[in-house]
Amino acid sequence: MHILVTNDDGVNYPGLLALVQQLKKIARVTVLAPDRNWSASGHVKTLDRPLRVREVTLADGTPALTSDGAPSDCVAMAVLGLVEPRIDLVVSGINPYANIGSDVTYSGTVTAAMEAAIAGIPGIAVSLDTPDEHQGPIDFEPAAVVACRVVQAVWRNGLMANILLNVNVPYRPLDQIRGLRVTRQGIRVYRDLLVRRLDPRGRPYYWIGGEAPTGVPKNGTDLGALAEGYVSITPLQLDMTAYQVMESMQSWNWE
Repeated sequence: MHILVTNDDGVNYPGLLALVQQLKKIARVTVLAPDRNWSASGHVKTLDRPLRVREVTLADGTPALTSDGAPSDCVAMAVLGLVEPRIDLVVSGINPYANIGSDVTYSGTVTAAMEAAIAGIPGIAVSLDTPDEHQGPIDFEPAAVVACRVVQAVWRNGLMANILLNVNVPYRPLDQIRGLRVTRQGIRVYRDLLVRRLDPRGRPYYWIGGEAPTGVPKNGTDLGALAEGYVSITPLQLDMTAYQVMESMQSWNWE
């Protein structure tokens, strides 16, 4: 099994290193990740400029590739032939904060796995639900171990075409994680605020700020699983058609 590892926090981020160190125990691993942070970048495909790729070395000596493109660019280049042999599976992460509910539409971590699914390759996005108040280094090892278990399950059982897995791991020691649950997307509550300020020349500029998002931890959802100490595994599909409203729309007057 040949696994491509990428992320949206940059090739030198500790979450990627922890993931690589665990995955190397079960598979051949190639790293191709952005050279800077692309958090909340969404699904990007760079078509208006050339993309550069260079060789780097991770903190533990592992050779890697890095690019000035987005996470999804890294996956696209790898599966289009930049990386040999052929990629069997893509794992993106480990993101330091959860990607739950509608976060998946913003997340570079998740959309890198989505790019894999578009290419017909199983994609897995891995995020860690680090508390907002956490101080000091983040312990990514439990999430990396969980990621290996998910990868092995996908390799044994397969994954349907156009499906990716969004994995969120509670911030707990491995022996305190209660298990794994297959979940649906929950409801994310955003508390964004538009902040208007003036630059030194008196011209306005804006920040999208506000408090950290919350959510509704209903049973069976990603938020609910994390709140109870379980790993959340949400299968996502590329087909976003709202089939439940198609029939009623057929009767609309479009004139």
